[in-house]
Amino acid sequence: MALNHVDVVESAHMNHPDFRVRGKVFATLGYPDAEHGMVKLSPAKQAEFVRNSPTAFAAAKGAWGRRGATTVRLRAVRKIDLRSALLAAWSSTARKRR
Repeated sequence: MALNHVDVVESAHMNHPDFRVRGKVFATLGYPDAEHGMVKLSPAKQAEFVRNSPTAFAAAKGAWGRRGATTVRLRAVRKIDLRSALLAAWSSTARKRR
């Protein structure tokens, strides 16, 4: 799903796949473990996703999470919600790099 967005490349960081737009990570797989991924959202978007689907989305621990890093429980997330989260993460990251 992440690769469906413009200018996205798959790479790797810390021994797990990540997805980047113009060199910046907006999503990963395998963090914090194989059952999760991560999307980089604004704190406001993060709060929205966590509120609407708390079994699928959670703030990452520490300062990283307070800045919007959001873990995604892959077996619990609905495809439509994952697509929406990836779009929000991609859009925010791509906009920052222009």
